Amino acid sequence: MQETGAGGPTLPVIDDRTRYLVRLAAAIAGCTEQKLRTVIAEAHSADWSVEVEEVILQSYLFAGLPRALNAMRTWRAVSRAEPARPATHGYVAMEELRADGETTCAKVYGSSYEQLRENIRALHPELDEWMIVEGYGKVLSRPGLDLKTRELCIVAACASTGQKRQLHSHVRGAMNTGASVREVEDTLNAISNLIAGDSERDAREMLAHLVGK
Repeated sequence: MQETGAGGPTLPVIDDRTRYLVRLAAAIAGCTEQKLRTVIAEAHSADWSVEVEEVILQSYLFAGLPRALNAMRTWRAVSRAEPARPATHGYVAMEELRADGETTCAKVYGSSYEQLRENIRALHPELDEWMIVEGYGKVLSRPGLDLKTRELCIVAACASTGQKRQLHSHVRGAMNTGASVREVEDTLNAISNLIAGDSERDAREMLAHLVGK
């Protein structure tokens, strides 16, 4: 999809699927159950069951298990779909999860990866282990949704809840994994009616600062 202005086509913006997924991520993290149901109903008939369920599954990392459970319960009620089952490799050994997590986390954080690991280990070694094995290995390295879209959904969730430090990291992460500045801007456009005005303003100011606008 492209947005056209007076000077002709501009940079590509997010497609309908991604727009729906980032709205879902924002609604899970920061909206009431009633609003969440409305967002889920926006496109429950589209053939995006795997992607929807991946966004719901990863939301427990950024919105907490209670909201993830509520979201999956609402999705089941609205869609009446059976659990989507993307291709997996069955049991995955801890060492493989750790290796996958290190690879995925390094893609997200780029040149800041080693410093991130050092900072998190200083907070607590177990947090570093859980971040890599559970967060980036078990969850964010799953099949079913590409990493760039996962990161845009995390941007939406962090903007929705006003998590400025995490938002900063994952705006950079989205761009490190292939998102353009315009795609990040369009993610914020897509969720603007789901988040508080001050949270949206903070997110836009942060993005402008990161890209030097």
